[in-house]
Amino acid sequence: MVRSDVRGDGGRPRVEEPGERGGGLGSTDGSTGDDGSARVPEQRGRGGRQGGAGGRRRAGTATPRRRRRVLRWSATVLAVVILGTAGAGYLYYRHLNGNIKKEKLNLGDTKIAEPTPNAAGQTPLNILLIGSDARDTKENQKLGGARETFGGTPLADVQMLLHLSADRSNMSVVSMPRDTLLDIPKCTDPDDGKVYAASSRAMTNESLGRGGPGCTVATWQELTGIHIDHFMMVDFAGVVSMADAIGGVPVCVTDNIESRDSLGHGSGLKLEKGTTYIQGKQALQWLRTRYGFEDGSDIARAKAQHMYMNSMVRELRENATITNPNKLRRLAEEATTALTVDPGLGDVAALYDLSKELRKVEPARITMTTMPFTYVGARVVPKEGDAEKLFRLVREDIALDGKDAKKATSEDPTSDDPAAADDQIGVLVQNGTLTTALGAAPGRAHTVSQLLVREGFAKASADSTTATTEDKTVVRYPSAELEGDAQAVAKALGIPLSQVEKSTNVSGVTLVVGADWREGDAYKAEKKDDKTPKSADALNGADKDACMKVNPNFTW
Repeated sequence: MVRSDVRGDGGRPRVEEPGERGGGLGSTDGSTGDDGSARVPEQRGRGGRQGGAGGRRRAGTATPRRRRRVLRWSATVLAVVILGTAGAGYLYYRHLNGNIKKEKLNLGDTKIAEPTPNAAGQTPLNILLIGSDARDTKENQKLGGARETFGGTPLADVQMLLHLSADRSNMSVVSMPRDTLLDIPKCTDPDDGKVYAASSRAMTNESLGRGGPGCTVATWQELTGIHIDHFMMVDFAGVVSMADAIGGVPVCVTDNIESRDSLGHGSGLKLEKGTTYIQGKQALQWLRTRYGFEDGSDIARAKAQHMYMNSMVRELRENATITNPNKLRRLAEEATTALTVDPGLGDVAALYDLSKELRKVEPARITMTTMPFTYVGARVVPKEGDAEKLFRLVREDIALDGKDAKKATSEDPTSDDPAAADDQIGVLVQNGTLTTALGAAPGRAHTVSQLLVREGFAKASADSTTATTEDKTVVRYPSAELEGDAQAVAKALGIPLSQVEKSTNVSGVTLVVGADWREGDAYKAEKKDDKTPKSADALNGADKDACMKVNPNFTW
């Protein structure tokens, strides 16, 4: 549908439930898989076959047609990087704009405030990369689509949030398992006005079928509290074609692999141990392989995709052949044809500007992660503590590689703006204790406003009209002349001045009681731990030694 709006996993097999689309990542029942094969309850290995890829060689030449929408996936960022490598006038040919498909950015009702600019006036950039399992053409079926899902409602089976730091020094990517259970908000289809009611404990990949990618954006914002600036989708075949255009992408396996069991199930990927340059059909097989990688799960496949993305970025930077105008023209054509974006990225000029920003980050400062999770039956939910910590690091623009420049340990500076007398400062107190796991703590706005009154802030009052979501208690003010007043409120309650921020979303000094202060009269500032959780399974973009572990049942 084209719209013209303007503007770790653990190693456990999963069981699909009735009505679930065969073709998601990591299912092991008898339905049909992403790789076009029927799933079986357990993996069955087989010996090797004749033929296959060599060790260090460039293999595979078949290139799928550009317009095949086979498993739109999250390597969209690579298309943008490719555009950035071009840097020539041909990028602005008008026909390239006509290639780009557009959808509305956010179909939900909740709006997340944009992050506060840093001292240099810079803000981070958050882009949601979405992969659809749509099998909507006969060509898709030939490339592995399941017959029973032809023309069905697409599922967002790959979702990755790309975070570009405010100073453009680093990039973080967070993947979410497709069978994560969470709350999907109410979404309204911009084309026909159909309203999809909010759903609790639904699989995250269902969000795409509720009006389009804007519902997936709304779902991520509700879960993470992260303001999302853009979304991008690219079809699988387009990425493969781009891999061909630059001469292939190097990937590594720990042993000979053939992704095919005794019943013929699997992607058909066959490689020898070590590193092979893959392109065309083999690149498509790599990106879709589940049988044969590690435990055969969603996350094993996502890890393989992370490795491919990192390798492709490095190849683009290192391969001198991309200076060839004909190759660059082909890359630009492939990239724009493959893209579906929000209106804010709906033309080549916007994409080119974005690509220049992305290119500022060296591979060594790119970190790929997976949202920490725990099992609930056959599904997963965000892991308490670790998942929220990962989201917080992204919200606060903290590099996941731990290489942020060391900040001075001095106290937060006090405003030069003198505060008014306490009893003359108007303060609106809001309840922001609502979380994805817990309802709002009742009466918190009233309780804290009374604390302020006892501290001498006679004009403090509670906003009883709404409960919001705020991970950490914060004091906001709209303009410089109220900064001193806001800091006075924070000091009275023991709130660090680092949690006082300017915001155009408030009309006066506003205290939002966050999820970190659900009870009690005394605010306790948390000790900061800004290390990326181990459960996020971080992979550095410069790691050339990364190699996919092969399941012994699929070696030859």
